Amino acid sequence: MSNQDKGRPSSRAIVGFAVYLLLGPIILFIAAGTLKWPWAWAYVLLGWVATFGSRLLVWRISPDTLRERGRFGEVEAPSWDRLLGPIVGMLGPLVIGLVAGLDHRFGWSRVPASVQWAAALALVAAYAFATWALAANRYFSAVARIQSDRGQTVVSSGPYALVRHPAYASSLVGSVAMALMLGSLAGLIPAAGMIAALIARTKLEDEMLQAGLPGYADYAARVRYRLIPGVW
Repeated sequence: MSNQDKGRPSSRAIVGFAVYLLLGPIILFIAAGTLKWPWAWAYVLLGWVATFGSRLLVWRISPDTLRERGRFGEVEAPSWDRLLGPIVGMLGPLVIGLVAGLDHRFGWSRVPASVQWAAALALVAAYAFATWALAANRYFSAVARIQSDRGQTVVSSGPYALVRHPAYASSLVGSVAMALMLGSLAGLIPAAGMIAALIARTKLEDEMLQAGLPGYADYAARVRYRLIPGVW
């Protein structure tokens, strides 16, 4: 395989990426029963811009990182990550969208416009923080694993100087912000389930890294918090 091929996402990864971008909006609007929902369109467009923008940035900085992120079906993952990974990465946001769409259709709850705007800003911040983490860590993977095949070392710069798992911190904020931006208090219920899965995955992955990645235990002693500074 040439160096160029090593940095090129696989066909499976490209298909998975397309499904990821399209399935959420399809479920959201079918559940809502209408396309006339400005906040939903704002959410979808924001997600697409953030996703494409972050991938383009990383493609320029470290294209092999995108290849690694596309290997979610090609590399062995711990049993706990085979359960928790899909919940955090795919199922959680889909269910939040499903519930928010049904909430919009049937009017289960109301969220003030000011809260929706605040949630939109929080979501922008979460996307930006996740992109920073993706750009700072060339070992950023969709699978919880120690990348011995890529010579993985500890990353402690950028957002990793603040918390040990900044991308998961972004997902935590993003799950709540997604429900509120879509005007759904009911969406906070699946968001809570996603956060529980996220916390469990963070704990198990952190234990795996401390046990198997040289230098990580020392890094954990310096950067004490996993997700939220001053809390955990």
